[in-house]
Amino acid sequence: MKFFLLALLTTTVLFGAKVVDVDEKYQDSQKCKVCHLRIVDEWSNSWHSKSHFANDEYFRQSMKYVSKKTRKSLNSVKVQCATCHNPRISVTSTGEDYEIAAIMGLDKGSKVDKAVNSKSISEGVNCVVCHNIDKIHDEYNDKKRGINRVEWTPSGTMTGPFKDAVSPYHKTIHHDFMDKTPNKMCFVCHANDRSVKGLVFTNMQKEYKGSKTCVECHMGPKRKDVASTYKMRGNKAKIRQVRNHSFAGAHITSMWKDALRLKLSKKGKNILVTISNPQPHNLPSGFGSREILVELVYKNGEKVIESKTISLSRHYTRKRAKPTIAHLAKKQTKDTSIPADGKRVLKISKVAGATSVEVTLSYRLVNDEVRSLLKLQEPRWSQKSFIAKDEIRY
Repeated sequence: MKFFLLALLTTTVLFGAKVVDVDEKYQDSQKCKVCHLRIVDEWSNSWHSKSHFANDEYFRQSMKYVSKKTRKSLNSVKVQCATCHNPRISVTSTGEDYEIAAIMGLDKGSKVDKAVNSKSISEGVNCVVCHNIDKIHDEYNDKKRGINRVEWTPSGTMTGPFKDAVSPYHKTIHHDFMDKTPNKMCFVCHANDRSVKGLVFTNMQKEYKGSKTCVECHMGPKRKDVASTYKMRGNKAKIRQVRNHSFAGAHITSMWKDALRLKLSKKGKNILVTISNPQPHNLPSGFGSREILVELVYKNGEKVIESKTISLSRHYTRKRAKPTIAHLAKKQTKDTSIPADGKRVLKISKVAGATSVEVTLSYRLVNDEVRSLLKLQEPRWSQKSFIAKDEIRY
């Protein structure tokens, strides 16, 4: 019986997106440092570099949680999540045959086991993810994301934003999504997130407004520098207009200061808290469970009369209305995010004995409920990032 299952496991075709192998000399970003030192150093501190399950506690704990609740093998969940987190994985789907083998402990050394533990994907979203994309199928059904939405260049061919780039180490081609239409590339993964039940809990591409591109904020303004130290002409490296590759986002506290605008006004017995969002996407956005905190401190002079906090965050439930994480949800609470280029108005009551109220906006990567469900320990998940503060007397 064991021999039969092992044979079945090794011969079963794992259908999925087309895989293009990456030569070993291009798998390790450290080898790119020879010419692209600054860029690699910037990337190495980004969350793209930490998108592998070994490097991100939230991601790792989420996969364990999904595996436990769905009774699906952890490796199968890893393959499923690799669609965006590790899109150069050599296996893109698993089937019933693999699940049987995994339950019986016969999957060691299998294609799936080797794929999820391969050193070649240990860097997460690295150079050969973004810079090996040859074609983006934005015409595909929006259920197809990550590896299922792109075609890869042959190994050793890098896609870049410069039409005149040359290198003695790899071929270089240009595509418009590298400079003129970069949102197309971002939305390969940062588009819509749906649970295993088909519930769409975030759709950043749909909520996006305005002409500003993703890279203007998350890679910063262009500046004069070298993209490569390779001496193209006249024994000098070419000076270009380049952007930062640290991909700053919600995990960077400084990104949040003044990201939202806060205004307080009086209306009868109430105070109106108007939160305006000048950004081109909703806040909070991204994966489910992110949170905007509205902290209220009622005072009489310097004396604090009362304090309370309003949480703007979505909550998710599975069968029998049990709390869960977004990726397992059947239902979700009302969207309380601040819409792109829009506003949300909260009506709060005055408190007896108080003569003023101070309002502070801050942000957390994960709300209390999900942090508890996943048993997250790292301080970053509960850390608050300051956004804005205002006070009104009444």
